Amino acid sequence: MVRYVVSKMTMGDIPRVVEIEKLAYPTSQWPASAYRHEIQDNAWAHYIVLRDAEIAERAAQVAASEPQPRRNFPFGFLAPARMSAHDPAQQALIGYAGLWLTVDEAHITTIATHPNARRRGLGELLLVSLFDIGYQIGARWMTLEVRVTNEPAKALYHKYGFKIVSTRPRYYTDNNEDAYIMWTDEITTPDCRRTFNEHKDALYARLRQSAQVAS
Repeated sequence: MVRYVVSKMTMGDIPRVVEIEKLAYPTSQWPASAYRHEIQDNAWAHYIVLRDAEIAERAAQVAASEPQPRRNFPFGFLAPARMSAHDPAQQALIGYAGLWLTVDEAHITTIATHPNARRRGLGELLLVSLFDIGYQIGARWMTLEVRVTNEPAKALYHKYGFKIVSTRPRYYTDNNEDAYIMWTDEITTPDCRRTFNEHKDALYARLRQSAQVAS
């Protein structure tokens, strides 16, 4: 069974994405309307979500064991679908990420995983998926901002060739923390492509020790 699946973010994913964002970034979040705009109106935006099939299966089993709501005729057919705390599609979504393409530069806007899904290489899986999108849409460089104190994120980005090129003072409004601006070298060069593929293959091999991955 394929456990982890990366797919395009849809409008139906937004409530769960916002829920995870509140957990991942308690002091700074995008509203749901911002994600709706990105999906509907921004032709240069590319957003993805990560789902865990094992969570979906467990949630489906719990949901199936719950009593079905009673609907009175004739208005029962007008009632909205039941929204359960164990809704499989919602519970299975454990991460998301996105980028904007500006000419030939892919600007990573966000990467987040549910706190319960951390330390499994899933943030790296999302980053790899964004690189794959960058290659598909013709990006030549990748760029992002990161908090100067976020050592785990900086280490991951360095691994994939990002380098600190400058600083944005007081970039984060919650605590006025500075952000490092990071850029890759041109990702289409043979050396960069080979290094990326090596890291990607190693990640997939590690994830397959416990689960399969699909995108």
